[in-house]
Amino acid sequence: MQPPTDVTRTASVHWEGDVARGKGTVTAESGFVTADYSFGTRFSGDPGTNPEELLAASHAACYTMALSLALTRDGHPPAAIDTKAAVLLRRDDQGVMIPRIDLTTTVTAPGVDADQFQRLAKGAKENCPISRALNTVEINLDARLNP
Repeated sequence: MQPPTDVTRTASVHWEGDVARGKGTVTAESGFVTADYSFGTRFSGDPGTNPEELLAASHAACYTMALSLALTRDGHPPAAIDTKAAVLLRRDDQGVMIPRIDLTTTVTAPGVDADQFQRLAKGAKENCPISRALNTVEINLDARLNP
């Protein structure tokens, strides 16, 4: 077993202006992700990204890697995994919140049976680092195994 290793990943944001008319740019430390965002990209569908889309991307990527690991350790390395994360952003009288994330994944993994697959998929949902960080948010999973 490997000793624990701490890894810190960062992203930065530069914002100019007030919340309604301002705009910002988010940049990941790797330099591979740089995107503009604003109030309009978050709430009105304007071109650009938003924090919830970035959270969805992070969660889908993290979950997919956790599921790949679980399947591989169980002796069924996946040929393919396709995952979508849908982050629900809700505005109400109390403010803005994220009450739910829906993960949908479809997997091709030779030799794994349906019950075993569902157990591994659920375990990956509960144990991927992003899911664990968000454990106060309802996270639903729809996991499908290709024949």
